[in-house]
Amino acid sequence: MTKSDLPFGSEFSPQQIDLPTLLTFVLKNNGNWRGLEEDIHQQYFSGYNSSEYNRKKLANNCKLGLIGYGLIDRDGNATQLCMELLGVAGNEKEMYTVFARHILLNLKGIVVVQTAMDMRARAERFDLPKFREWLAERGINLPRGSKNISTMRLWLEKAGVVKTPDWEIDEKVLAHIIGADIKTVDETSSLTVEQKAFLKTLANLADEGSHASNEIEKLATATYGVRFNEKNLPKSVLYPLEDLGYISLSRGTKQEGRGAKPFAVLLTDKLKKDLITPLLESIEQSAFPDLRPLLRKSLAEILDQVQSSDKHKKGLALEALAFYLMRLIDLRYVATRLRGASTGGAEIDMLFEGERLLFSRWQIQCKNTGAVSLDDVAKEVGLTFQMKSTVVMIVSTGSIGTEAKKYAQDVMRQTNLNIVFVDGRDLGVIAKEPVRILDVLSREAKKAMEIKKLEF
Repeated sequence: MTKSDLPFGSEFSPQQIDLPTLLTFVLKNNGNWRGLEEDIHQQYFSGYNSSEYNRKKLANNCKLGLIGYGLIDRDGNATQLCMELLGVAGNEKEMYTVFARHILLNLKGIVVVQTAMDMRARAERFDLPKFREWLAERGINLPRGSKNISTMRLWLEKAGVVKTPDWEIDEKVLAHIIGADIKTVDETSSLTVEQKAFLKTLANLADEGSHASNEIEKLATATYGVRFNEKNLPKSVLYPLEDLGYISLSRGTKQEGRGAKPFAVLLTDKLKKDLITPLLESIEQSAFPDLRPLLRKSLAEILDQVQSSDKHKKGLALEALAFYLMRLIDLRYVATRLRGASTGGAEIDMLFEGERLLFSRWQIQCKNTGAVSLDDVAKEVGLTFQMKSTVVMIVSTGSIGTEAKKYAQDVMRQTNLNIVFVDGRDLGVIAKEPVRILDVLSREAKKAMEIKKLEF
């Protein structure tokens, strides 16, 4: 069966389960998916007039819905989203608003809503086959017989985004939840793949300075795999984005023997309001409350706080450092293993994931020590078996020890694991020009390729 682009929703709808109750089951059985399934079975499906096997299958489907909607991982562990929803479970309106924002911004819900609005504007009949056709035109696959779109509608109804079974949308509620009006959403949705990648890359940088257009292009290509026509970049990408008011352009003078300089690209207040603010708010929702103020600071400001004599502030700054670097390459935060007072400000371990082309899980350790030792690397490598990580990144405000580098090379030579080092000098370069993270990661990738070269 063709995979659905919308999250699995069988037996996971507000008509079948109570979300606050379900989330308490998740917390009770954290990491024990069998116990979670049994609680779901007893609460919601034990009275069904069917075989025990079928009733347990329904409970399993509900658990898969929790996974599909990002509330637990495949081992049954509560995600940060789950914990955030539990934190506001006493206020159902706020809880469903937070959940709807996640569905709209992270689960392709906004594309579904826009499609519904377009269909209503064209007075199209509202049945599932026609809806499926319109979604397919927008790159959303929905297999025949799938309940996924119906489940999504019911959750969006709980937040007031959808008002009727035939997808009448409350635009005011939608604008409140996503932080932008539908006109802005329509503008960004109509952008080409290249324009979206360029704009999102610029938004990920989220700082006040200007950047060379060719450097943004390189980072966008590395992050999103989008290929640009260099000669046609101004006409196909830069000028349209400037016309929409998202960027402003200035041109340098010609360099002898090298032609004209690339455009200097500066983000506008509109870009900050429409894209960067919602982006940061989305990231902040995943972070602990005491960390959130740091997430809007520049890398230079974060590095300055890393030197604080206050251990708590130093620990928070290390955590913000990991968020900043991973945001540059658009990886999604998953969990924090070690933070706060338990670290004494010395180190932070965090997990990030990416799903472009292939799944990757990045295990990040940030250290505020003079040098990274072999033992530091060995500890992280040992944790990869528990975390199922594919990449270990060790970020240090100091240097990387010689023995640590040799050990990392041995590990990469013998396993599929990749180990990435970012030292204090790298951070200084990135602080001045965030796009230089591409140079650092490219350097580390070339080293790994050389180490892992096959001999025939």
